[in-house]
Amino acid sequence: MMIRKATAADLDGVAAVYEAVLDREEQTGCHWTNWQSGVYPCRATAERALADGTLYVDEVNGHILGCANLDHVQPPEYGSISWTIQAKPKQVLVIHTLCIRPECAGGGRGRRFVAFAEGLATGQGCRVIRLDTYEGNAPAAAFYPKLGYRLAGSAEFFFEGFARENLICFEKELRGGADRPAGNRRPGTAAPAMPSTASASAETP
Repeated sequence: MMIRKATAADLDGVAAVYEAVLDREEQTGCHWTNWQSGVYPCRATAERALADGTLYVDEVNGHILGCANLDHVQPPEYGSISWTIQAKPKQVLVIHTLCIRPECAGGGRGRRFVAFAEGLATGQGCRVIRLDTYEGNAPAAAFYPKLGYRLAGSAEFFFEGFARENLICFEKELRGGADRPAGNRRPGTAAPAMPSTASASAETP
């Protein structure tokens, strides 16, 4: 069981995680993410993140149970948010599209992936993690504050160029990131198993 950087061989598994989340929302009628099947997220979403070297997966015995895009790309709308932790662009890690297979939710995988992202960010010398989620996503809105994330504000986003929606934004200051000597930084390439509560996506715990 490990979280690691994805390879091309993981793309089918990542796409299957996306579809599993969307299928569960369709089945239950709880559209927490406000995502659209075949539009976002989809295999092309994973392919872009893989090409950028920012796609990570949670693998267990060859099966992909979770995934996320962890990069320094902040949507333009972040400029209207009243962030309290100031940082240069490269000192900000953004969590995008964090997904856990629904049947695996509740076992700590979401919390574990967030902890991995924080370790990765600290190793890269980041000062803060930022993320956004759909305003109607009550599970995510409750999940992130439990992990120390502060609600920084909300704004209308032109999400992925296909939907105008209001998103809420969170931030968390990282200790020992930008202030740690460069020689002591370690990249977060893999994380051991940790007991916790799960998140079905960055938009849906």
